[in-house]
Amino acid sequence: MDAPPMLKTFLQRLKPPRIPLSLPIIETPIPITPQLSLSPLGCGTWAWGNRLLWDYNPAMDTQLQGVFNTSMAKGITLFDTGDSYGTGTLNGQSEKLLGRFAQDYRGRSASRLCIATKLAAYPWRLTRQAMVKAGRASAQRLGRPIDLVQMHWSPANYAPWQERALWDGLGDLWELGQVKAVGLSNYGPQGLRQAHAYFRDRGIAIATLQVQYSLLSVASLPLQDLHDTCQELGVQLIAYSPLALGLLGGNYRQRDQVPKGLRGILFRQLLPSANPLLAVVDAVAQGRGKTPAQVALNWCLCKGTIPIPGAKTVAQARDNAGALGWRLDPAEVAALDQVALALDRPMVQNIFQTS
Repeated sequence: MDAPPMLKTFLQRLKPPRIPLSLPIIETPIPITPQLSLSPLGCGTWAWGNRLLWDYNPAMDTQLQGVFNTSMAKGITLFDTGDSYGTGTLNGQSEKLLGRFAQDYRGRSASRLCIATKLAAYPWRLTRQAMVKAGRASAQRLGRPIDLVQMHWSPANYAPWQERALWDGLGDLWELGQVKAVGLSNYGPQGLRQAHAYFRDRGIAIATLQVQYSLLSVASLPLQDLHDTCQELGVQLIAYSPLALGLLGGNYRQRDQVPKGLRGILFRQLLPSANPLLAVVDAVAQGRGKTPAQVALNWCLCKGTIPIPGAKTVAQARDNAGALGWRLDPAEVAALDQVALALDRPMVQNIFQTS
């Protein structure tokens, strides 16, 4: 989609003179704990086993292994999964595939591989022992210890009495030496502070917090509070769904272009109100010689997050990797911020996201 002439003029006015870099930007691992560092860009594997939303079938496994190998070769060594990833009888399929791919891989960056998995707060997981058992089951599917274990969501909105036992189990996994670091997912600033205080009393640091974070979701997130709280507590922010389920990737600009199924229903709701933002993304991409996906991911990098976009094909993995090695100008970030925060209909938030 071409940006309207007025929009191009707006971007040109905002953009300061670009200072050429004498050296390329070098992306280095981000230290999380003494035992663990994360690559600045990761790969989400929700689609690896999910039929309902992502049309997975086992015939895709060879190309998914290509995604893994390509990502690793390009220095993308963080892979995020969950014990609930996989539909129906394929529950846990994402972890199984990651374990198999990791075992087979012999290429570059193999020693830096980090597999992060999220343990679901299922209503039948009522005790600390249940959480420890879940962690051990994930490690068995992976065929290796978990590097970063995360609480997939908080039950604070519907069963707050369940949460402490789940925290207990996460802490036990760390104290037993079965994980290198502990993180959270779908927690807001208030919940993060409460969890941080609990784990601090056990001598355990909360290493990461992952939330739905993209140009299409910022209008419905307490961004500044999240950033300030994470910085104060020393927690690294991870951006999941940074391409808004693919809507920011450049393929869907009109309602008749959307995919089938649940994503198509959602995309038709978001379009055309998202078109002003998509137009700015496209204009910046054209000016930079980048793709819309690379601009959207680089925006997340500029915000100090580790984005973890999904990929089902080698082409998508290469496109994602193209977000590394450069940075948007401050004026480009400001232009994207301005239109993103003014959206009438932002991305639907995860129902488990807490305050």
